[in-house]
Formats: sequence, C-alpha cells, structure tokens
Amino acid sequence: IDKSSTILTVLIAMVCFSETQRLWLRLLSTALLAVGIFLMVERKKGTSPGKTDSRWMVYAVLSAIFAALTSILAKVGISGVESNLGTAIRTIVVLGMAWLVVFAKGKQAQLKGLDKKELFFIFLSGIATGASWLCYYYAIQNGTVSVVVPIDKMSILVTVVFSYLFLKEKISKKAAAGLVLMLAGTLLMAVIG
Repeated sequence: IDKSSTILTVLIAMVCFSETQRLWLRLLSTALLAVGIFLMVERKKGTSPGKTDSRWMVYAVLSAIFAALTSILAKVGISGVESNLGTAIRTIVVLGMAWLVVFAKGKQAQLKGLDKKELFFIFLSGIATGASWLCYYYAIQNGTVSVVVPIDKMSILVTVVFSYLFLKEKISKKAAAGLVLMLAGTLLMAVIG
C-alpha cells in the first residue's frame, strides 16, 4: 500500500511540474505500476478477515500520502539548495519528529534494554537510509520527479530478493506477477523520461 505513493507522486508531478511529455506512455506506465502494486498486496498468513486490527491499513495509506508529498515538496524545496544540504536539513526535521514521538509515548526508557544485535542492525539501517536519501535528493533535484520516484520505489525488487535470500521468505505467483508489472511500468517510465 505504501508503494501506491508512487502513483500519487507521478500524477501530482504531471500536474505540478507539467511532466506530461508522451502523456499516454506516462499514463500506461502508471497504470502498470498501479496494477503491479495491487497484485502485491496480500493478507498476512494466519490472519482472517475481520479478526485483525485494521489500523495498520490507515497508517499504510497515510504513509503513501506523506511519501508522495515528500517527493513533491522536496522537488520544490531544493530547487535552489544543494541536494546534500537539503538532505541534512530534512534529516534534522525527521530526527526531531521521531524523538518527539518517542518522548510523547514515554518510550525513551526502552533505550537501556536494547539488544546489541538489534541496535547494530538499526544502525546499519540508518546508514542505508542516509545513503538512500542523499542519492534520492540528488536525483530529485536533477531529474524528473515522475521518473525518479518509480525508480526509487523499485527498491521493492531488491527487498524481495534479499528477503528470499536471507530470510527465506517466498512470494506468491500473484505477487511475482505484480512485481513484474511494477518493473515494466518503471522501465517504461525511465525510457520515456
């Protein structure tokens, strides 16, 4: 569901930044992305409809909306700012928001009990996030938003491969078909760039 932000971002970029060259191909690739994303949505094994807490769905939709806004606002915000400086400023804001939520929920005491292995992997995840953001801001500043965002969201392909190799997770044929459609839509968007 979070990846649906790609569709929203592409559509908003078409309107806000007049990214409408080869419009019918952009719309076709956006449709491929949308169908691919829809096919990848699967119910978690062991859950039955109506018996789970559905708040996660609200958060997933909000995540998609905020992710789309992130890309659009970033493109506007860094038009005259060097991309690394823009990333640093954004990071300070994200850091402040995250700690504000931790303190608001009273979870700061849990810092003492963190497992060293978990902390190490969270640290590595932070490094990966930082590298991703630096690359993303450079690409957004210098590229076309409706092309950069789908390429960036193809991190799902790498995630699926890694989850298969390292976590032994498998995806269904339906989800695999969705992944192929997302890849096709992204490649088409990159080609028409």
